[in-house]
Amino acid sequence: CCNGFYSHLTAKRVLSVWILHVPLVHVKVFYGHSHFIGNSNSWIQCFVLFWQMCCDCCLLGKVMKEMSLPCDKNLPVSHQCGVVSQTCCLEEASGSKNPVDPKCESINNVSIVVCCSSGKCAHLCLKNNTCACVKGYRLNSDGKNCDDINECLMGLSDCRAGERCINTEGSFRCQREVSCGTGYELTDSNNCKDIDECETGIHNCGPQFNCQNTQGSFRCIPKAKCDNGFIQDALGNCIDINECVTLTNPCHRGQICVNSLGSYSCQRNSVNCGRGYHLSEDGSRCVDIDECKGSEEVCPGHACINQVGSYRCECATGYNFNSISRTCEDVNECRYYPGRLCAHKCENTLGSYKCSCTSGFKLANDGRNCDDVNECETNPCSQECANVYGSYQCYCRRGYQLSDIDGLTCEDIDECALPTGGHICTYRCRNTPGSFTCICPAEGYTLATNGRSCQDIDECAAGSHTCTANESCFNIQGGFRCLSFDCPNNYKRSDTIRCSKSCQPNDIACVLDPIHSVSHTFISLPTFREFVKPEEIVFLRTTVPVYSSYQFGGYDVRFDILEGNVENAFDIIKRVESGRFLGVVRQVKPLVGPVETVLKLSMRNLSSHGDAGQNIINVHVFVSAFWF
Repeated sequence: CCNGFYSHLTAKRVLSVWILHVPLVHVKVFYGHSHFIGNSNSWIQCFVLFWQMCCDCCLLGKVMKEMSLPCDKNLPVSHQCGVVSQTCCLEEASGSKNPVDPKCESINNVSIVVCCSSGKCAHLCLKNNTCACVKGYRLNSDGKNCDDINECLMGLSDCRAGERCINTEGSFRCQREVSCGTGYELTDSNNCKDIDECETGIHNCGPQFNCQNTQGSFRCIPKAKCDNGFIQDALGNCIDINECVTLTNPCHRGQICVNSLGSYSCQRNSVNCGRGYHLSEDGSRCVDIDECKGSEEVCPGHACINQVGSYRCECATGYNFNSISRTCEDVNECRYYPGRLCAHKCENTLGSYKCSCTSGFKLANDGRNCDDVNECETNPCSQECANVYGSYQCYCRRGYQLSDIDGLTCEDIDECALPTGGHICTYRCRNTPGSFTCICPAEGYTLATNGRSCQDIDECAAGSHTCTANESCFNIQGGFRCLSFDCPNNYKRSDTIRCSKSCQPNDIACVLDPIHSVSHTFISLPTFREFVKPEEIVFLRTTVPVYSSYQFGGYDVRFDILEGNVENAFDIIKRVESGRFLGVVRQVKPLVGPVETVLKLSMRNLSSHGDAGQNIINVHVFVSAFWF
């Protein structure tokens, strides 16, 4: 059918070809002054619809080549049709006679890309007897069928921030996560645009108002202006201003203000009338106000009965008069018969009522009772869902929390940002999906076995220090120091950190020098986070008894800080312990590390005859940059 039709075409001079892809395909070809019209019914008898489209598109490519037109696939047809047309056009030009799968049809020995009638391939059949898929699909492992590609899952979509990717068969679409809201409309580019209610005529401003558009809404501005003594309400009506209420002291002392339409007057305060009365014209007595005859309708839609000093409304059937608000109110059947009419909620209507259900229920067939709705069947939660009577509850796995925005989505808990996050880890906290990890400074510390605390590395004990043989390694918090101590002249080393005086014979100056020894020690301190009271850091013990008589040859001890007191952060006090004098060095101010200093301490023994000797203690203080 198709080959015969094409043979008929090639026997004539082709002027132009149109192929219209509609449910009933018509191919209209003109030959000089005559024309041929092929009805789709005859085509359907020969081929299935997909085969027919393949044949049409291939014919289009052959005719394009016969007319010496370029083999272009960017035609005003579908993508697949353009590919088929270009292939047939190029193969016709090269005179290819390559054999094709005998199960696939051919037109004048030109292979067709789409194997329509054989059913071998779900989408496309190539010349090498293999199958391929159109855009948006990938070939199945069976080499025949095509599976949809989930562009959203594979990150192949081009959805913008604030848009949610929704996969569709062979493609995807971007959907805005938050609606535009009242007064805005969604454009084709997925943006929110203000609706001009005034221009579109969807405002509700009356004929006495001009419409003025605003972002997301509009305003009704009255055309007419009210006279003095009146104010305009929301409907454009001019309402009298009660100057007696709005003005401060409108009348002199001894006068009473009487409001009138558009103005007010001051009268002598001779008689005070209560509610429902007003002064007579001569101001001598109180006269009842007939509210029913006033300009303002006090009982709209109902009859008004004037009473002395008051009034009442004669309400129509189905209404009761409220003596407090002095209005006619609808009879609420739901209130008069609570729990008798509806299982859940009873909604009053004018002259009747109707039943409704609370959230999580639906109205039963009897119109009164309510049945529970199992919301979990629609998978509303991102992780775990539990149906409860009349509702449902979303749960999250450990390390996640339910979103405060929608109550459905499980969000990762940033344990590091919690109010207690600063105490979870000793140094720094790094959040991970569903959990967290603690990290320590890059040097000098290692993470403890509890996974949270930072533990100092003792480089001196581990042998990882770089001190020479002439230096002593001292471990400090977060590192180490290599120190060497040299004794001054006339002193010799008695141990590693202590130098004692050793005078040469006949060296009177050395003998008279009151300093007996010079010693060194060190201490490592943290940077205190909360410094609330002095911290005792060094203790200098003496052998001087406290209870010896100073006046009769006894001794006393004096402690001083000679050098190195950075920012006056340290002091030294004397106290008694076990009957002996004790010097205590205290840190009295916080120091933010890293800070290094050498406190030169003096311990002087005093007697009634003067100084009995002095010892110098050099305390090497290392303040760490961290509190741990």
